Amino acid sequence: MSIDRSFRDAGHTVRPEAGASAPGGLTTSLERIAGLQERAEIRADFPADGRWLRCTDLLDHPAALDQWRVRLRDWLRAEYGTAPERTVASYVMSWYLRVPAYAGALLLHHERRVPDLRPDDLAMRIAVTGRPDPDGVAVLGRSFYCLPSDPGSGRQEATVVADERALAELLRTRYVAHASQFVRAYRRSSPLGSRTLWAGATDALDSALWWAGAQGGTPAAEGAAVADAALVLERRYPPLTSASTLRIEAGAGGGRSWTRRRESCCFSYLLPHESECAGCPRTCPKN
Repeated sequence: MSIDRSFRDAGHTVRPEAGASAPGGLTTSLERIAGLQERAEIRADFPADGRWLRCTDLLDHPAALDQWRVRLRDWLRAEYGTAPERTVASYVMSWYLRVPAYAGALLLHHERRVPDLRPDDLAMRIAVTGRPDPDGVAVLGRSFYCLPSDPGSGRQEATVVADERALAELLRTRYVAHASQFVRAYRRSSPLGSRTLWAGATDALDSALWWAGAQGGTPAAEGAAVADAALVLERRYPPLTSASTLRIEAGAGGGRSWTRRRESCCFSYLLPHESECAGCPRTCPKN
């Protein structure tokens, strides 16, 4: 997918010009982007309320991932009367991977910054009531990669890279490094194989890059996000399973909108009265 640079830049959040006084670090970036989205509470600290988990808490202690699946299993049984194991495993896979993907995508899209996405530098809050998916994301590290024009490029914790392509490569490699640790940890107790887990990792990154701009509510913002996805996932980068699958689709009324084909199956169709979701790999062949 190739998208003109002017189209790519049109929908990105405008930050202070280079040379602005008191350029902020990553905490300032997170404060700015927190109000530009509604999917989760975005924080730069680790609250001491006992509700937050570092990603390392889940990866280093498989029982914690198992307990998350138990909570989801109980919720599905209360809602649907059943909890197919593949559905449970797929939901938790997607929810976990959403955390590093979404944190990285938001900062790339709005700030043109890439954080360290190490498991020890990220935390999540899992919803206490209702569906137990992450409703809070915390980026705990302070170092970041940025462009030469970034007003904070002179900060001690900043590492300047040459251009957007280098920034996109850093996001992809940092995310894959984190996802690799998840795949190793989750594979031990999950019914999902490595290929399915990497397909889920690909979906999480592609979708998060799309959401980061689509939440802006304008075609320009969404178009800029699609271009980000094309930049980060311009082709398949193993172990990820595909390039970005975002594409324009014509609607029944003649309208056109962005959609994507999933690489992994969520197995929602195994639940009573549910069917394959839009973009399901079971029903949408690869181009």
